[in-house]
Amino acid sequence: MRAYTRFVVLCGYMRFHYAWVIAATTFLVLLCTAGVRSAPSVMMVPLEAEFGWSRASISAAVAVNIALFGMIGPFAASWIDRFGLRRMVSAALLLLAASAALSTQMREQWHLMLIWGVLVGIGTGFTSMVLAAIVANRWFDERRGLVTGALSAANATGQLVFLPFLAQAVQSTGWRAGVLLVAALAAVLFVIAAICLRDSPAAMGIAAYGWKAERPVSTAKPMAPFAALRFAAGRPAFWVLAGSFFVCGASTNGLIGTHLIPACHDYGIDEVRAAGLLAVMGIFDILGTTASGWLTDRYPSRYLLMTYYALRGLSLLFLPATLAQGGKALAWFAIFYGLDWIATVPPTVRLTADCFGRENTGVIYGWIGASHQLGAALAAVGAGTIRTEFGNYQAAFWVSGALCFATAFVVLLPGRRVLQQRTA
Repeated sequence: MRAYTRFVVLCGYMRFHYAWVIAATTFLVLLCTAGVRSAPSVMMVPLEAEFGWSRASISAAVAVNIALFGMIGPFAASWIDRFGLRRMVSAALLLLAASAALSTQMREQWHLMLIWGVLVGIGTGFTSMVLAAIVANRWFDERRGLVTGALSAANATGQLVFLPFLAQAVQSTGWRAGVLLVAALAAVLFVIAAICLRDSPAAMGIAAYGWKAERPVSTAKPMAPFAALRFAAGRPAFWVLAGSFFVCGASTNGLIGTHLIPACHDYGIDEVRAAGLLAVMGIFDILGTTASGWLTDRYPSRYLLMTYYALRGLSLLFLPATLAQGGKALAWFAIFYGLDWIATVPPTVRLTADCFGRENTGVIYGWIGASHQLGAALAAVGAGTIRTEFGNYQAAFWVSGALCFATAFVVLLPGRRVLQQRTA
């Protein structure tokens, strides 16, 4: 404890704000736990081969995982406010470590649903995009867009950059060895979070980064989850943001994050190479989403969202042809899609704060994030069903691309007035 106190004093002496330690620790937690949550996409083909489970049934467990990952968000925001950031994040990491280790004993399909669907879904719900919004709004008065972008990139990138390593482990030593590595990673994160995380600047006796003394400090308390939902649901801005985020989730971790590897397998591309494509997306997602945060600090958010959704829709419409070509065409798709993977988060968080107030950003963004994950869950099980029924993913990619184009129109035109006017 003395060493920690000396470190805080040293940070003050060097004019290094402890908010950046919180941001760095949160970045690492989001990066790694997103990789934990996405492990079933690498395990899909080995589980199908060992147990005879269909892709539709495995995708159902993934869908439960994704849905809980989102639905826990609003309650996570409330519980973090009540019990503390460090305590809740540490408990979630401990649950993830235990669940991943336990999954080596899976024998029945309901084991997969319970462990990777329910338990991992609950654990990662506390280390989701809501955590990024809470940290950015609680610890930063300046650079909030940039920090939100970086943390959101970590959340999205983690499910991509770890997949090649996990795929290599699964291919060389089996899926059980792969999930043991996942369990060890979660255990290490638990130690790091317990040491470095702190609940708020006030708990440390400091102000948020960039706070100026002349600025008024809001003393309003955030709403309870269901009260916040009732409040937000009566305002058009909520439905524009939640609807657009539904499509965002469907077109990213629900479709591409879950099914790109098995889709590549259908075209003769092995799991390690396909996972490498997702890793490329992850690397470029860090650049794209961080840049999106920088742009959000400077340009109207709805124009940014329109651009992101339109470009995403275009790339999905061409994905079936790109898969058939393989090689460089698929590599360019990975770069292009990675830049746009979750660039939608910083402008969506900014619009949430502008429309509903910073004190309610965490809980209301939690509900908007729940919509994101419900879209992802629907896409995960829907694309798996399309593949089982028709033998390919072509229709799934085309439908998702069309939805992205429709969303670009909704955000730009019907959403114009509701996203420009602050909710009272």
